[in-house]
Amino acid sequence: MLGLKKKEKEDIFLDLFNESFEKVIVVGETFLDLVHNYEKVEDKVSNLKVLETDCDMQVHKILKKLNESVITPFDREDIYNIARDMDDIVDCIEEVANRFIVFDVKNMKPEAIIMSDLLMQSIRELGVLFNHLHEIKQNTIVKEQIIEVNRIENEGDIVYRRALTKLFKNEKDPIEIIKWKQLYELLEESIDACENVANIVEGLVMKHA
Repeated sequence: MLGLKKKEKEDIFLDLFNESFEKVIVVGETFLDLVHNYEKVEDKVSNLKVLETDCDMQVHKILKKLNESVITPFDREDIYNIARDMDDIVDCIEEVANRFIVFDVKNMKPEAIIMSDLLMQSIRELGVLFNHLHEIKQNTIVKEQIIEVNRIENEGDIVYRRALTKLFKNEKDPIEIIKWKQLYELLEESIDACENVANIVEGLVMKHA
């Protein structure tokens, strides 16, 4: 009975991670709709802010449970870092969306759409990862997802560099250059935030090898 209770307490964090990342996926899908269907921008950005606040509450829920728990499935620092970096993904996405309004962006650039697609791919791969995190010792799925997130981040870097090159080569309006340089940087940071989560989990894999 004691062993069962211990297992249940450990599973709470895995369940909370999955619950949290389901919310991150919703944020990613909502942002992707904004980028692909660039209309009613203020309404969509306002909705993203509501979703971002909901994700913040979920992170607080994880940290509260962490403070209350003696038994955890992973090192306490790793649980904290995963929760924090999950939140960073959402914060980065919400910041990009908000800048569309601040910068009065009228049309979406194709490179921004490509980077947003890569961001959503990375989020989905992390979703699979968290669904299998409880099997970290049993199979290679978690490792495969980490590799895929790293691959997507590398692809994102390539698109980011190409986007900047095209921007500085073709855009004549210095204000547009300033706007889009920052937007591309924020999109790259969003993809990097996904890789940061994968890297923490990679450390867990090494610890539990």
